Amino acid sequence: MSQLLHPVSRRSLLAGAAATGALIMLHPFSARAQANQAHLRIMETTDIHVNVLPYDYYADKANDTMGLSRTASLIDAVRKEAVNSMLIDNGDLLQGNPMGDYIAYEKGMQDGDLHPIMKGMNLLGYECSTLGNHEFNYGLSFLDKVLAGANFPFVCANLIRGTQLAANPRDDKLYLKPYVILDKKIKDGSGAEQPIKIGIIGFVPPQIMVWDLKNLEGNVKTRDIVDAAKAWVPEIKEQGADIVIALSHSGIDVKQGDMMENASFFVAGVEGIDAVFTGHQHLVFPGKKDFQSLEAVDTEKGTLQGKPAVMGGFWGSHMGLIDLLLERDGSKWRVVSATSEARPIYERVDNKNKATVNDDKRIIAALEQDHEATLAYVRRPVGKTSAPLYSYFALVADDPSVQIVNQAQSWYLKDILKSTQWKDVPLLSAAAPFKAGGRSGADYYTDVPVGDIAIKNVADLYLYPNTVRAVEITGAQVKEWLEMSAGIFNRIEAGKADEPLINTDFPSYNFDVIDGVSYKIDLSQPPKYDAKGGLANAGSNRIVDLMFDGKPIDPAAKFVVATNNYRAGGGGNFPDINASKIIYEAPDTNRDVIVRYIISEGTINPSADDNWSFAPLAGTSVVFETGPKAKDFIAEVKSLKIEPAGEGEAGFAKYRIAL
Repeated sequence: MSQLLHPVSRRSLLAGAAATGALIMLHPFSARAQANQAHLRIMETTDIHVNVLPYDYYADKANDTMGLSRTASLIDAVRKEAVNSMLIDNGDLLQGNPMGDYIAYEKGMQDGDLHPIMKGMNLLGYECSTLGNHEFNYGLSFLDKVLAGANFPFVCANLIRGTQLAANPRDDKLYLKPYVILDKKIKDGSGAEQPIKIGIIGFVPPQIMVWDLKNLEGNVKTRDIVDAAKAWVPEIKEQGADIVIALSHSGIDVKQGDMMENASFFVAGVEGIDAVFTGHQHLVFPGKKDFQSLEAVDTEKGTLQGKPAVMGGFWGSHMGLIDLLLERDGSKWRVVSATSEARPIYERVDNKNKATVNDDKRIIAALEQDHEATLAYVRRPVGKTSAPLYSYFALVADDPSVQIVNQAQSWYLKDILKSTQWKDVPLLSAAAPFKAGGRSGADYYTDVPVGDIAIKNVADLYLYPNTVRAVEITGAQVKEWLEMSAGIFNRIEAGKADEPLINTDFPSYNFDVIDGVSYKIDLSQPPKYDAKGGLANAGSNRIVDLMFDGKPIDPAAKFVVATNNYRAGGGGNFPDINASKIIYEAPDTNRDVIVRYIISEGTINPSADDNWSFAPLAGTSVVFETGPKAKDFIAEVKSLKIEPAGEGEAGFAKYRIAL
């Protein structure tokens, strides 16, 4: 443990009140089970994404909201609340943080090697897992070597080896076993041990054939999740299973279709399935926040079509729990009652995240060398930048820290969309500056010099663990998107000197720059939208000279815009930008896409292309505040006449722009 983390992080890892170390109470099913009844608690982790330790390698610091080592402490306490329990996982284990990339790209997996995720899971006694879509990111050979180190089975009923689907799903040549039947002993209400057969079936999103086409084409195919479930569940029952559990690495959606990505709701409707463990969407179910408006989804009881279900967050943030009260009917068991819960590893106190469990020290010790190697990896250069990456002028000029995000998003989606119906639709990209001073202080800016760039520098470029989304909108909606962004600027009266430029109530993360078009912002016009997305001045048109491909944009033309899940889902209340416009939900974070882009390019050129600027206003100047280090980059900003204008407040520096 001595070398695992720097001193401050070590204290953080071991801190936090261990809520589970207090009074342990039996679940009512265990406490009240009769002689012919038994309580079975099934614990789920999902979407761990190699976050075995509570450490954010991008930011290079400890994080109390993540880590299987934290969830492991929760597991121990949860087991004590039930007479009978078992632990399963729902996939997305092998990719998602720099430790996963280090193993795949740097260290490699040789036959007989034990992946860090398997080191942790083997210690905890998992009994089964399924595959998530991210298991394929490093190729099938890598996956095979990792799975060989598991002390528990993996199942997947809709991943077919080869290129041919059989007429009957039961005749498919599957990559893994479609299901397992575990012969277990459980204690009934009288304390006597009784045999039970538990069937476990698994599913992966069929979209892996799009997301990982390069790794999978010609090697495997996928079948519709629900079709596979309907075919295999009857066989599981025929083989004597008392109960059937679905490990569905698939989210929750009530709009039915073929080859659904998020099919767990309809898996719950398959006859013979008793409980559904979901994941993939990185959300929490049951709970008060997610899935509230979906019909036949009970977010309080935790049921889908009346069947118990759970989604245990992501990165180890929650433990998913389904408790089944079983009753013996002759020689068979059946479910007579159920409860569902997603139990967190931290709580929010005074706007800060506070751990509610300690670490499992066995996992900390087992991963010490992997942790140290990963730290060295993220601190070592993975590419170079031929231009400085800074955000000191991100709110007043086209900016390299935003430019590189847009370049990476476009690079990523161009490859994915080329085999879809949107392959010929023009692709744009939208991104906003995150580190732009403001209330976070005069040092809160991106500043990466020319030369080597390390993975941890990506945290400077992209602060949040958002995931990539694509929306399809019209040229008219592109303009309104930009009108909303332009609300960050105050109205400027022509002919006046040193008017304040920035509306400080407008968050910088809502100042989107859209690459792929060019435009000017007329500051003499009032903002069309206020900071909350409300229509403030319907007749205003700040966005002028909006061009695509050298011509005025066609308001009726279709465009695909790369963005993140926050914006695509309606975050910021941008006009007409909401989930209904989403055409693609990527399985990857924007951070991860940037890292992949840097590795792919070797040397990146983030120089701003000046696709936007202010419309000229003769005899007019504005002032704004930024970090004092901005003086080193004034010459880099070609599109503006910027000069120092004295000291600002709280350590900021003031600058003037002649419009």
